[in-house]
Amino acid sequence: MRDLTLVIANKAYSSWSLRPWLVLTHAGVPFEEIVIPLRRPETAEAIARHTPAGKVPVLHHGNVVIWESLAIIEYLAELFADADVWPADRAARAHARAISAEMHAGFVPLRSNMPMHVRASLPGRGRTPEVARDIARITALWRDCLDRFAADGPFLFGRFSAADAMYAPVVSRFQTYGVELDPVCRAYADAVLDYPGMRAWYAAAREEEWVIADYEPTA
Repeated sequence: MRDLTLVIANKAYSSWSLRPWLVLTHAGVPFEEIVIPLRRPETAEAIARHTPAGKVPVLHHGNVVIWESLAIIEYLAELFADADVWPADRAARAHARAISAEMHAGFVPLRSNMPMHVRASLPGRGRTPEVARDIARITALWRDCLDRFAADGPFLFGRFSAADAMYAPVVSRFQTYGVELDPVCRAYADAVLDYPGMRAWYAAAREEEWVIADYEPTA
């Protein structure tokens, strides 16, 4: 058994935690999960025990410690070379990495104004011109990938990959905030929401008792 531990935050809210968690479940390998609830008096100290970066997610593999979602995903791709974490075709793989890096570094207005909350329904909240531009770019990116690379499945590169894990929290945001999607993007979003790992994450989030008041509909 692999000695893997993934340290994450609340499943209801933590978009960055969701990404490597989906890749691990996609790879089908056993791992221990430690959940540290956010915005509590003990949060910072608890996270600091796992990483000097002061943020989750964090992956422990024996004596190796990796933080940052994309770095964790790349490590998992090396560790589980047969798990198809990235597309097999080199050109598709390069494109998948490019759009994943774009997600990792960008779309700040969307992430700031529409924080992930898988238990809520907040249609219309957070719509700003900057968010609208992010939504337009993301949906154009999805349509391009689905047109060019998705011949053998419903995901961005056909089969589920790290690129889908990187955009899964965006799908969740679109669901929470009632973002209207064209038929192509709607079908893709539905496929992500129906992915077994995503359904398992949602189910666990619904069982959590922790609440961040700022993210709640009554805030």
